[in-house]
Amino acid sequence: MGLTYAQSFLRSHITDKSSMMILERSPEKAATLATKGIGTVCNHPGDCLAGADLIILAVKPQDCPELFKSIRSYVKPDQVFLSIMAGVKITTICESLNVTKVIRAMPNLPAQIGMGMTAFTSSDEVTRLELVMVQNLINTTGKTIYVEKETAIDAATAISGSGPAYVFHFMNAMIQAAKGMGFSDSEAELLVSQTFKGAVDLYNKSDFNCTEWIARVASKGGTTEAAIASFVDSDVEKDIIAGAEAAFARAVDLGKVTSKVDGTQIERI
Repeated sequence: MGLTYAQSFLRSHITDKSSMMILERSPEKAATLATKGIGTVCNHPGDCLAGADLIILAVKPQDCPELFKSIRSYVKPDQVFLSIMAGVKITTICESLNVTKVIRAMPNLPAQIGMGMTAFTSSDEVTRLELVMVQNLINTTGKTIYVEKETAIDAATAISGSGPAYVFHFMNAMIQAAKGMGFSDSEAELLVSQTFKGAVDLYNKSDFNCTEWIARVASKGGTTEAAIASFVDSDVEKDIIAGAEAAFARAVDLGKVTSKVDGTQIERI
């Protein structure tokens, strides 16, 4: 996701590679990143952090204790931090790095193609100008929504963050059904992928809600009505809601597990 951000910022011309610095601890990955022409690649925090206005924390949540320990002595109180680490709370970042300006965001996978959905929030110390600056950056990956309460980030994790996997799960089931009805792999994939794309585009370009669209497709005694009746009998909607709630509960739990970095209590996975 860090690479996605860097490439999106450059592609939109909101910044240029002379202003981009990438900190990568792995020499092998650093060498690969250096060939992509997306900015200066560094393998030591002292080489880049001091000169940064915005620092994006884009590591796996379980790596945050090591990250905090390695960069804490190089960061400054007036720098803005954008974290896309799931489950790591703003207070954790502030206390672990001894900073105050932190923005926490939850993007999703379609950000890779500029079609992402990102929910974000911030600490009170982030100024309006700084918040707008960061929103303009993350807008390059798709749509954004600002939420007042940090708990909404965990909820967004369950809906938009994990959501693409739910869609792929449903698509895969439909692909298997199509193949069972005699279509080839490529035919089944085209039927399903174009159906999903068309349905979403239709939804976005109209004022009808999902229930109204179902009613417009499902004629009395028809094929769609038979399928929807089967879904209702199997409580598919209830299962989907339960799945999203399970993801939300897990997101909340991830933020409760703690450890210490330099004596500071922090959450981690």
